[in-house]
Amino acid sequence: MFNIKKFNEINDFLKKTKKSAKIIAISKNHPVKSVLEAIKHGVYIFGENRVQEAQEKFLQIKKNNSKIELHLTGPLQSNKVKTAIELFDVFHTLDRQKIAKEFSKHRDLLTNKKIFLQVNTGKEKTKSGIYPEDTKDFLFFLKNEMKLNICGLMCIPPINQDPIYHFNKLNNLAKENELDELSIGMSDDYEKALQFNPTYIRLGTVLFGKRI
Repeated sequence: MFNIKKFNEINDFLKKTKKSAKIIAISKNHPVKSVLEAIKHGVYIFGENRVQEAQEKFLQIKKNNSKIELHLTGPLQSNKVKTAIELFDVFHTLDRQKIAKEFSKHRDLLTNKKIFLQVNTGKEKTKSGIYPEDTKDFLFFLKNEMKLNICGLMCIPPINQDPIYHFNKLNNLAKENELDELSIGMSDDYEKALQFNPTYIRLGTVLFGKRI
């Protein structure tokens, strides 16, 4: 079940330290009843990794509650882009031309929706994201050719490395490219991420417990 005590503790910490970061409650692989429990206690920002699972859990919930904000925090397949745009409010993992072209086809549906570019700061072959040195050129492609509004950058640091190094690298990339928002920090490293004043921190295990 959802740990509302922990959610409130983190929220109180953000207020006391005057941090503007918003908590995304990562509900992937957790049942609808846990989501409903969180909503009952005033949580309205959720993150899911897969379009189909998100549809099954949130289509009805979003119809019943206009305050719900749904974030896609996992990779997206090109054939599910339109469906995803209709369901999600924020996208954290854009990193391929093919997906960008699909987004561009549906720009009329993207009004008031936010897109983050995912950067593979650790250059891990098993992880999604463009490499840091390709960020500037890819952003030019996204903004000028695809006409997409990119609000910020996202990264997932390598497990065996100091996340601060990667958060700092992403923060510098954002400044260099005149982007204002960062999506950084998960259950194990969100306190370190807060040093860089992110827009969002993505918390799953610390709020919902271990995945099913």
